[in-house]
Amino acid sequence: MSELVLFTNSMSRGNTVDLLLKILDVPYKRIELDYGADMHTAEYLAINPMAKVPALVDGEAIVTETAAICLYLADKFIEKGLAPALNDAKRADYYRWFLFTAGPIETAFTINGLNIQLNEEQQKSSGFGSVERTMACLETGLNNAKPFICGEQFTAVDVYVGAFVIFFTKYNMMEVTPAMKAYMKSLSTIPEIAELLA
Repeated sequence: MSELVLFTNSMSRGNTVDLLLKILDVPYKRIELDYGADMHTAEYLAINPMAKVPALVDGEAIVTETAAICLYLADKFIEKGLAPALNDAKRADYYRWFLFTAGPIETAFTINGLNIQLNEEQQKSSGFGSVERTMACLETGLNNAKPFICGEQFTAVDVYVGAFVIFFTKYNMMEVTPAMKAYMKSLSTIPEIAELLA
């Protein structure tokens, strides 16, 4: 088996991948890159032309984008139980919430942080609509968690969605709702996440 190599920065979304790898309990090599020159070397640009982290190298396979890396790892180590079976109907929620978080939530988070307000016409043509609608949709998803996104099974999507919810609450980026608090309480039953929340 090839060695997993994670290129990351301790102040990046790569922390989500680090957390997932710890939960999976698989060996990997972690390479810390500084923002700036480290991410713009010819060697690293061959791995990720976006000059961003995280990036995962698994032999000849290269995976960038946090959500894609999490999906890849959960399937690579599917025996660890962090992904629903391929023929399980729970894959629908699994994919939906991975991509909703990578798309609308990530965009809403960025727009909100930049203090950009979209007018009604702009909201119609944007992929996320508005910050308010995106957060309302997240609220619905968290209210439907029983106790996790895919029901009783804790999966990689909980690591990914959970990382955003934890970040929102830790840094007061969004209003902390009862659904967020209840979801974090469920996440705290996972030792690696409990350690992060402590």
